[in-house]
Amino acid sequence: MRSTIGMSRLYGAVVGGLLAMAASPGSAMADGRALTAQDYAQAERYMAYNTMPLVDHAVSTVHWLDGTHFWYVDHDASGDHYLQGDAAKGGTTPLFDQAKLAAALTKAGAKSIDANKLRVTDYRVMSDGRDQIEVGQKSYLCDLKTAGECAAVKSGKEPGVLSPDRKQEAFIRHWNLWVRDVATGKETQLTTDGVENFGYATDNAGWKHTDNAILEWSPDSKRIATFQQDQRQDGDMYLVTTKVGHPELQAWKYPLPGDQHVTMIERVVIDVPTRRIVRLKTPPDQHRSTLCDDVSCGDNGGWDDVKWAPDSKTLAFVSTSRDHKHETFRIADANTGAVRTVFHEDAPTYFESGNGSVNWRYLPGSKEAVWYSERSNWGNLYLYDLDNGQLKHAITTGDGNVTEIVKIDPATRTVWFRAVGRASGVNPYYQQFWKVSLDGGQPVLLTPEPADHLISMSDDGKYFVDSYSTTSTPPVAVLRDANDGRVVSTVAKADITRLLATGWQPPEQFTVKARDGKTDLYGLMFKPTHFDPQKKYPIVDYVYPGPQTGSVDSFAFRPSHYDNQSLAELGFVVVALNGMGTPWRSKAFHDTWYGNMGDNTLPDQVTAIKQLGQRYPWIDLDRVGVWGHSGGGNTTADAMFRYPDFFKVGWAESGNHDNREYEDDWGEKYQGLLVGNNYDNQANQLIAKNLKGKLMLVHGSIDDNVPPYSTLLVVDALIKANKDFDMLLLPNEHHGYADDSPYVTRRRWDYFVRNLAGDTPPKDYALKPWPWR
Repeated sequence: MRSTIGMSRLYGAVVGGLLAMAASPGSAMADGRALTAQDYAQAERYMAYNTMPLVDHAVSTVHWLDGTHFWYVDHDASGDHYLQGDAAKGGTTPLFDQAKLAAALTKAGAKSIDANKLRVTDYRVMSDGRDQIEVGQKSYLCDLKTAGECAAVKSGKEPGVLSPDRKQEAFIRHWNLWVRDVATGKETQLTTDGVENFGYATDNAGWKHTDNAILEWSPDSKRIATFQQDQRQDGDMYLVTTKVGHPELQAWKYPLPGDQHVTMIERVVIDVPTRRIVRLKTPPDQHRSTLCDDVSCGDNGGWDDVKWAPDSKTLAFVSTSRDHKHETFRIADANTGAVRTVFHEDAPTYFESGNGSVNWRYLPGSKEAVWYSERSNWGNLYLYDLDNGQLKHAITTGDGNVTEIVKIDPATRTVWFRAVGRASGVNPYYQQFWKVSLDGGQPVLLTPEPADHLISMSDDGKYFVDSYSTTSTPPVAVLRDANDGRVVSTVAKADITRLLATGWQPPEQFTVKARDGKTDLYGLMFKPTHFDPQKKYPIVDYVYPGPQTGSVDSFAFRPSHYDNQSLAELGFVVVALNGMGTPWRSKAFHDTWYGNMGDNTLPDQVTAIKQLGQRYPWIDLDRVGVWGHSGGGNTTADAMFRYPDFFKVGWAESGNHDNREYEDDWGEKYQGLLVGNNYDNQANQLIAKNLKGKLMLVHGSIDDNVPPYSTLLVVDALIKANKDFDMLLLPNEHHGYADDSPYVTRRRWDYFVRNLAGDTPPKDYALKPWPWR
């Protein structure tokens, strides 16, 4: 139930699919209607793979090449166009000759290259004038100015982490750290004492285990900060594959809440030219971070809680206690390994350093640190003195959260940051962009539009591209002056004409009161495009409880929010609500059910649906369904057990139904350390006997994020309670459902159509394979 269990990782699983272990018996009402394949095809029109290509000129992200030039992808009906913008002179030009690049990549051995669908994920100009281009997770050096030649960059089978000068990449082999020369492919072993389960830079959080190296290169590309990760005494997790003959055993280290031994890290700095290893003079640290339940929180890897000084001589890091209540800011000498403790912060529940990114910074030039804290009930920035560890002053104050520090300029002592809830009368989930002085004072709002703003800032801090939108207004991307927010030029304005031609409609934002009768809660409602206010519609609650995110993935523009509109199209009202206990609001809001994860926002979900039913006579409160994936799968079963007279049909995918069966960091952060029976209040199997309605339990058989045993605990309890239920098991699938995704989506639609609406679905409707699989 974390970021990868959460919304940012959820899309493929939400539209998931799997093979039937036991199909639900038909229960259509006698007077229900029979849906046709055409009805399902109409619903499928609003799946993301059909809606996203119909949005033209929706530029959300740009990539800066230098202080004045940036590149981006501009899509229209004819395909993708790679363009370069000039912030100083204005105007755009083609980034490269797409036909020439496609031909050169094909000649270099790349497959299925379409000039209008290149899928370039990284581009930069090298010092020798050649272009380095990443396509399909492969990197090429290309000469596109003359003949049009590309050559694949030499790399090994292990994923590498490039140095800042892009001349070397570090990688793991046989539990040791190596570097590879990018130009020649020459490999050098840096460490020799790494052994199984006590290796260097290894990436294993239990729920996630990859071959990626977790480390931070120094700015001068000569040193690497990493760790030797000790898992030797951790408990194991086991899964087996399904095949003819002997199954394959999968085993890896996966500590659980309450385990005496959990993963520890021993911090080191490696001098690459000399291969000298400097062990930091500090005791082993917990495998924890200030932000998430892994030492590497972002999608791009890296070691979030380690920051190098610009001169590469020192580095700052933060140590987090096992229960996330205690944070210690430290500075290490990269040459000697000497470590100095600067300051501490304690939190009564759990500490987090922001939303989406670690928001502390190391400023050795002025002997200061920028620190993020929710000590005032809101996420604000504070300035600390590195000499004495004392707080100098608050940089930001008041209500609203700083969500992401985008840039700090030590010369002008300016901080640029994204934030929510700081502007009066604006949706508290809309991110806006601000600047403020390190010395305090009134922050300046640089993006006044009441919308969600996605920011890409130039390296020199002079410009930023701002793409802003709402759920109903498509993105507008503008180039702005970073000093005052003045619009310099328009980069692109999205056109949804082709999307609207399908009958598409945006979801409706709504606001209701929380369980306390006072706090505003925000959500989205999806109605059929053929909506008739004279009818009564069953309502389906798409739920994800947090605590690291909520049911609404974004209040920015999306042509599809998972498959919510598609399900609505089959005769439902679908809602998604961010309940209390989810982030982005105040600390007290986020802490609502700390230590009682069985709450799962359900008191808010129930009261919200009741309020909507009173507000809108076309909502049928006698037919309420609920579904979710992962944390949402947990919540769905929980809803069916805690509110059995309210929720009539539930579809629970891949749920972590008892966090004692889930990796240690998650439960110990949000439920607290395991003491006695303090985890009983979140264990679904203990209340499974309350089931009255129709419940489908779904899980992948080799889910290495939330192992399937969590669902089997509920299955066992339901059997012992003599309860009828349905189950789908996905052989050889993980937390996301991969190629089986279309199947489970159709089965889920069928389940609600049959059991909640009382209608009959068409037989064996086949959704298209997801094009990104």
